[in-house]
Amino acid sequence: MKLTILGCSGSVPTAANSASGYLVSFPDSPSIVMDLGSGTLAQLELHQDPCDAHITFSHLHADHCLDFPSLMVWRRFHPTAPAVSRNFCIGPKDTPVHLGRLSSDEVDGVDDMSDTFAFSPWVAGQRELIDEVYMTPFPVLHPIETYALRMEHSKTGKTIAYSGDSAYTESLIDAARGADIFLCEAAWGASSEGKAPNMHMSGADAGRLAREAGVAKLVLVHIQPWGDPQAALEAARAEFEGEIVLGAAGMEFEL
Repeated sequence: MKLTILGCSGSVPTAANSASGYLVSFPDSPSIVMDLGSGTLAQLELHQDPCDAHITFSHLHADHCLDFPSLMVWRRFHPTAPAVSRNFCIGPKDTPVHLGRLSSDEVDGVDDMSDTFAFSPWVAGQRELIDEVYMTPFPVLHPIETYALRMEHSKTGKTIAYSGDSAYTESLIDAARGADIFLCEAAWGASSEGKAPNMHMSGADAGRLAREAGVAKLVLVHIQPWGDPQAALEAARAEFEGEIVLGAAGMEFEL
């Protein structure tokens, strides 16, 4: 199992770092993409056939889902390599309507994805089997329906946890417990003090969660272009003695 960061820029993409998107690939089954924000489809094309992937969403803010309509075009209309079968799409319950409006030809229309994706909504705490892995959604604190995602490989037991976007909440401890890699947002930099409530976390929050969950490796992500990644890293180190990495587009982790 291999994790590749397609992009991890917070809120908006940059020329060097797409918005949120994480590719998990396997030797003998389709890959799984967690979020598909602005710019991530182009990065996915560098690594594999974009059609050979299941798509999951933590939530439906634009920086986590906006490349999905373009993926639909690729899957349906590529002249030589369109999708030959359906893949899974799993996300918040409003995903088909929210993303269907973005890819509809009509202003008030809703494009039906069922020709190319089999959609099912997350049910909080319910494990979903996707080929070789189990994925479990954990509700977190954000202005819209949002989940942290826990991915467990059924054969090796290797585990990836992804915070999605969230303020600090104990459900993230359960999502990340014992994970080999914890992708955790640190949008507020060093501290969440004085920041908007129920939105995001800081490096200190991420480090505290990593310590309490007992993760092996913490990867800090979703830091905005105007943020302070070094401050987030130092604050996380003050809370967590394990390995910490500042996430960047193109990073790969073998599990």
